Amino acid sequence: MKNKVSIIGAGMTGSTTAHWLAEREVADIALVDVVEGMPQGKALDLKEALPVIGKDVELVGSNTYEATAGSDIVVITAGLPRKPGMSRDDLLTANAEIVRTATLESLKYSPETIILVLTNPLDTMAYLAMKVGGLPPERVVGQAGILDSARMRAFVAMELGVSVENIHCYVLGGHGDDMVPLVRYSNVAGIPLNEMLPPDRLEAIVERTRKGGGEIVSLLKTGSAYYAPGVAVAQMVEAILKDKNLIVPAAAYMRGEYGLKDIFFGVPVQLGREGVVKVHEYPLDETERAALKRSAEAVSQTIAALHALVKI
Repeated sequence: MKNKVSIIGAGMTGSTTAHWLAEREVADIALVDVVEGMPQGKALDLKEALPVIGKDVELVGSNTYEATAGSDIVVITAGLPRKPGMSRDDLLTANAEIVRTATLESLKYSPETIILVLTNPLDTMAYLAMKVGGLPPERVVGQAGILDSARMRAFVAMELGVSVENIHCYVLGGHGDDMVPLVRYSNVAGIPLNEMLPPDRLEAIVERTRKGGGEIVSLLKTGSAYYAPGVAVAQMVEAILKDKNLIVPAAAYMRGEYGLKDIFFGVPVQLGREGVVKVHEYPLDETERAALKRSAEAVSQTIAALHALVKI
């Protein structure tokens, strides 16, 4: 039996995620959106592109959740995008009800599914999905750190003029301005990043990484990023469906790791067929621990605000 992935939200992020997944030919895909005709049109357009690249994937678009029945993974991208001047946390009120509905309706038709959350504020929306769905923590994961780490890798490649394949960067923490790029663990072909770049250029890259999403929002003016977030989701989906046990930075539920509890937070996560197999812990120095604590406090504040809005 073929794998099936449903994507809730057929806007730019959702449809681009479907595009990347179809190219990988790892699952059939259902696109769901409230806008009549949009998911149907995008699914058909993508279906008509597949003969060109020689991929056999079933794609359907729908305005109802019945189309998601039997999903191995449900990806939630639905929600309002950021506009210039908005933080990810500004989206909390607007997106909480969207994610709540998407979670409950998806579980109605796919009770054993794994939920992968992309809607902002990411860590808090993943927490909401787990709570309202009554799900075990391993079946909910948020896409964040892969995207943030990819941005950092891109910026390093631009600075040094070397292939992105030689660059390994790791960004932990909440998916927001307090994220924690781990410079000490990042390298270029094994050479530590702080030996490849002067301190001022390295700090500029770290700061640009933290503001990477906002930089794109300010340029687009009418939406947020979708190419990089979409392919980051595709990598996570493939790792889960193929039971790769791939270790990536992602938002997982904390049960004491890194001294944190009862929040979703960006950490090194091992992904396999059951979802989150394990959270790995890096040995951190005092500065890194302090930065991670600040990021966790910011996430905790948003989760507290969520509790004031939604009964969970």
